[in-house]
This record gives sequence, structure tokens and C-alpha cells, in this order.
Amino acid sequence: MKNIYIRAGMSPFESFPAEKILLNNSIGTNVGNFLYVYGILRNITQADSVITPNYYKQKYSDAEIDKINQTQDIFIIPLADAFRDDFINSLKSMTKLVKKLTIPCVIIGVGLRAPFEPDFSAPYKFDEAVKEFVSAVLEKSAMVGVRGEITSAYLSHLGFREGTDHMAIGCPSMYTAGPELKIREANITKDSRVCINSSVTTPDNVHEFLDRVTKEFDDWHFVPQVLSELRLLYTGSPYIAKCHPLYPRRITDETYRTGKSEFFLNVPTWFEYMSKADLSIGSRLHGNIAGILGGTPSILIPKDARVRELSEYHDITRVNASDIDENTSVWDLIDQADFQQPCHKQEANFNRFLGFLDKNEIPHIYKDGTPETIPFMERMKEVDLQPPVTTFANCTLEEMSARFESYYPEYEKKMKKATTKSSKAPAKPAKPVIPEPPKPEPAPQPQSFLDKLFKK
Repeated sequence: MKNIYIRAGMSPFESFPAEKILLNNSIGTNVGNFLYVYGILRNITQADSVITPNYYKQKYSDAEIDKINQTQDIFIIPLADAFRDDFINSLKSMTKLVKKLTIPCVIIGVGLRAPFEPDFSAPYKFDEAVKEFVSAVLEKSAMVGVRGEITSAYLSHLGFREGTDHMAIGCPSMYTAGPELKIREANITKDSRVCINSSVTTPDNVHEFLDRVTKEFDDWHFVPQVLSELRLLYTGSPYIAKCHPLYPRRITDETYRTGKSEFFLNVPTWFEYMSKADLSIGSRLHGNIAGILGGTPSILIPKDARVRELSEYHDITRVNASDIDENTSVWDLIDQADFQQPCHKQEANFNRFLGFLDKNEIPHIYKDGTPETIPFMERMKEVDLQPPVTTFANCTLEEMSARFESYYPEYEKKMKKATTKSSKAPAKPAKPVIPEPPKPEPAPQPQSFLDKLFKK
């Protein structure tokens, strides 16, 4: 399969500046999406492979679909927690596309968004959309790869057969390292460099714990992941979100004001940054996977089903959010942690992932054993990588101006175009108003004694 069409906001072989990523949402809201695309392509890209991302395109004309069928060999669909309420329309759009494609279509990693202890007794709003999407994909592939046992149980609940229609394969990002992980032995002191990650949906007790972590280390850094945080760092615009007051959302917050945060526009610079840390800790799955792949001891704090199932599948060193209270000490967690846990399951998980690729007849670079060189990594050496985005608060006046000039004029054009398109959209015809027939006059009722009394 030489020509690979993949659901992604950009190819790893492309290098987009911050303003382009902001304008096109090339990270799919979260830069963690880069990691599992990177992990998939690292293992299936051959020397002559041509990678074509779909740039998260939703609507396709028949001509565009015909062109994909004629020029591409496979459509690879990596997904995060796509089984959720606000992704229903996207699932429906992908279902329409898959039904019209004649090439193989393979889901390599998809998850369910649900509470830490999911309950399948009541239906989810997205059940029917998931059924239609998975059924359509199974018409074009042998099996669906889900991220963990919880999503596997959910698909079984919907009537799909585990081991036949779907199997758990973990997160492909973990296979960026191949069959072997190498995590450094922990040697963490108060002078250590610590990378913290979190999100606006992190529980309050975890926000408060992570704030205490910053008091224990002088050399701490916050690693943001979502598009709004990239905009904050690049332009100084606040991150408008409802969350705990300790979460950094403004350029005046210590995290951004003092330059303790950078945003990564590609995977290699993210790995390099994380490899220099002594500890990674927080509630972001890919924030800590980036640490693990950089060889850094990492502690993940699962807060929901999507993070839980992957932390369990890969046996990532972790402490559940519900187990953290006001007395939880980061030093106790470090003392109790076995940072080598993920290494013990890596080879078996990786081989299972290769088995999934084999079932779907997707050629991979391990077909004839461990390769001497990784074609994907050789090609990555030729990419002129964008540097991380540093805080707007520390920019010179000239750089501030350059950022504004590269972003806001294009942003305004995009908004104007969207407004014009919306105003030109044909108005929905008003529903005809059918007048109601006149109501008959009520028949006169005999007056009661009280009616007669008050009438007088």
C-alpha cells in the first residue's frame, strides 16, 4: 500500500507555523492527536510511501471521493475519544464517506468518552451513530482497533463481537518506540526539572495537588496541549473556559508571565523537550506518553474512562484522581512509583498491534523482523521543524507585531468569509400557517345562586 490517505490535520512530514495551525485547527483541538498519527505512520511507512492527510475534511463531493478511490490504496482512521455527544455529526460525515469509498478503510484506535466508572445500562445519545459508523468501516476492513477494554466492552454492548469485529490495541502513540521502551531510573530531588500537564476538566482536588507540586520544585514547567492555549501563548488572548481558578488561562498568570510554558508544533521537538525533564506528572494522557517516549519517569492521573482504559492497557505508572486528597504528597507518589511498569507490557502490546495490522492486511516495517533502519524516521530527518511557541509575555515589541500581522489579518478574512457564506445560505422556507377553525360559542350555562348574587 504505497498511497496512504489518513485522517489527520497535517502530515508529520509537513511543518506548519503557529498561525497556520491556529487558522486551520491542524491539531484537531489537541496537539496530542499528532502523537498517535506519528505512532501509526512510524510503523507502516515504507521508503516509497506517499502520505496524504485529509486535513480533517468533513464534506466531500462525489468527484473528490472518486479521486480518492482512484489514487489512494487505503484510508486510515485514527481517532481519540470519538464516541461522544459532540462528535456525532463528525461520525455521520465519516460514515457517508466510508460508504462511498471502495478502498480499505481501517480504524486504528478509537475510544469512548465516559465517566471513570462507565454505565452501559442507559443508552448514550451517540449509540446509533457509532453503530452505523463501525458497521460501515467493517464493510471495508477486517476489524476495528479500539484503545482499551472499556471501549471494547462498549462495542460488545452494541452487538459487535470482540475478537471478530473489534480488539483492544492501546494507543498507537505508544508504539512510536517500537517493541521496547527505555525509561531512565528516577533520581528526583527538589532541584529536578518537572513537567506538569493538566486540563480544564481536571477535578478540583487534582488542580490543587498540582499547584502544591509547583511549590516543591523551582524548576517546574507547564506543558499545554489545546488550541486555545496555543492562541494564548502566541497572541496573549485569554483561554475562555470555565475551570478551577488555579488553572492557567491568562498571559498574566505565572505560568505564562514567567515563561514556564511552551507549545509544541510537532512531535520531535516535544519529545526532545520532555527528554530533558526528570519527572512528568499530570492528568493529560499524551502529555505523559510524550514523557515516557522521551525516557522520562512519568506519573499519570486518570480522571475518566478514556484515560483510565489506556493507562491500564499500557500499565502506565499512575494514581487515580479519586485517590488524591489534601494530604497527598508528590514525594510519597515518587517513592511508591514503579516508573518501569510500562516497559514490562510494551513488547506484548506492540506484537498485538502488529497482529491487528496483519488482520487488516496493512503492510508494516516489521513484516520480516526488526528493520535495520526505520524509513519514517529517516524521512523525518529531512523535515525543517518549527520551534516551540514561547510566551507572548516575553516577546519584543517587534515580535508581538509580527505575530499579530501573521495571524489576525488572515483570521479576519476567514471570519468575514464564514459570515458571508452564512448570509448567502438560503433561508429555510417558513412553515405555512394554517389558521385554526373558529371555536364554536359555548352554550349558555344555567346560572348558579352565587352567579346571580354577584351579578346583582
